[in-house]
Amino acid sequence: MTRPVEHLAVVIPARDEESLLPRCLTAVETAIDRMRHEHPSVSVRLVVVVDRSTDGTLAVVHADPRVDAVVVVDHGNVGAARHAGIAEALGRSDHSTGATWVATTDADSVVPPGWLVQHVMLADDGADAVIGTVTPEFEGLSDELVAGWLATHKPGEANGHVHGANLGVRGSTYEQVGGFASREVGEDVELIARIAQGGWTVTSSGAMDVSTSSRIVARAPHGYAAWLHGGGLLRVAT
Repeated sequence: MTRPVEHLAVVIPARDEESLLPRCLTAVETAIDRMRHEHPSVSVRLVVVVDRSTDGTLAVVHADPRVDAVVVVDHGNVGAARHAGIAEALGRSDHSTGATWVATTDADSVVPPGWLVQHVMLADDGADAVIGTVTPEFEGLSDELVAGWLATHKPGEANGHVHGANLGVRGSTYEQVGGFASREVGEDVELIARIAQGGWTVTSSGAMDVSTSSRIVARAPHGYAAWLHGGGLLRVAT
């Protein structure tokens, strides 16, 4: 029987995100406020992992009083950074991992106000992991890319794509499959594959779409930005 969520951990990896991180934190804090209003019995902890940053990312995090924990690492890859943040979150919690839900997003992304409420609702309905949709900011895209996106993605509909910018997992499930692998790219897809192969329930949802940067210069080789601007989207749309 699925245990109701008693504790929620939000984990955000950040590397050289001084300019975009503030808006991410503002959006996450709004989602936390909504969560606390609708589910006051569920505790929430916000963890930011600063990984090999050379700009003012760490100063931005320290200046935000609503960040509960800062983890500073020198991994240089998002998989290890996510894992470090989740390890800190689970290790500090007084709640069992079976009653703990971990939600992850990225420092260049903006979550909707109901983001965490939706995650917890799906978790309480029996999900062991949740994969949500992600939409790039259209103002940073060419007309051709916008048309390609609209041709292949319907707002509000789950598409089954896996994005670390909108992903949730039960703490006990995360531990049982070994957590995020130390990878520069694809750590999210690989984690969900292990969860599904292990027989746990993976739920795909389009009800909590996350907006993400459409920047041209990718942080991770062969990652989302590289796919978006390197022709991957257009190949799918044709």
